[in-house]
Amino acid sequence: MAAKPGTARALAAARAVALAHAVACDDAVVVGDGSNVMVHLKPAPVIARVMTGTAVLHGDLERWLAGEVAVGAFLGERALAVAPTDVLAPGPHEHDGLWMTFWDFVEHDASGVLPRADELGGALRELHAALADFPGELGPLTDVRDWLDRLAAALRPSPRLSAQDRDALRSRLEALSPTVFESALPAQAIHGDASMSNLLRTGGGLLWNDLEDVCVGPVHWDVAGLVVDARARGAGEAFVADLLRAHGGPDLAALEDFIAAHLLYTTIWGAFAAQRRSQTQDSA
Repeated sequence: MAAKPGTARALAAARAVALAHAVACDDAVVVGDGSNVMVHLKPAPVIARVMTGTAVLHGDLERWLAGEVAVGAFLGERALAVAPTDVLAPGPHEHDGLWMTFWDFVEHDASGVLPRADELGGALRELHAALADFPGELGPLTDVRDWLDRLAAALRPSPRLSAQDRDALRSRLEALSPTVFESALPAQAIHGDASMSNLLRTGGGLLWNDLEDVCVGPVHWDVAGLVVDARARGAGEAFVADLLRAHGGPDLAALEDFIAAHLLYTTIWGAFAAQRRSQTQDSA
């Protein structure tokens, strides 16, 4: 399969920063090429997370990534998340116009077997309990609303998405703002992108990963994200009920608007990503 545009550049940038810090990485290899590029800096036990796809979402990338590293260090000390590496300064670093951070390489089960519902709910409960004490400053959940609106506004009319469809997406986002993004519910530090793809099964249990979207908001946002992900993976309502019971937080009725917001998020991001791929192909 052909690598995505920019993957080789991200690999080269990660190696350059590692070598500048005297980290041997002769066998560096790309291990993830989704929204961002993940590079295992072999033989060093270090993963570089190079921002590529999601860089368009944030204004001050250095500040945004510094928050991720701070939360990662806080949770890593509590064995709840992958920790920033101590092999080199974890960052943020910038090279060749690309921003990146560096994390511990963690051996994990990559079979794709889903955790049990009670494991998922319990892992999120423990995460939220720890994050309630996070002392640092993070951006609000309204930041997510704002960049979603920017992405929606940038969508060009196409055979699949008319101008009216685009305007409807933005109107729906605005309608959800009072109950989701500007909710009066208690707020605290949250993961921001809680999903099973951001959980690693290790010998010591589940570890949260990919903290790029950490922010301050109601825990409902994370719980809804996990419910949406579970349903997308084919889990039934009994699984969802067990997940919510293990978390011990909001019930399904309280999550209704948050679930709708996550589904809207997926629609807007998917449309924007498809448009960007088309533009890249046209310019190739």
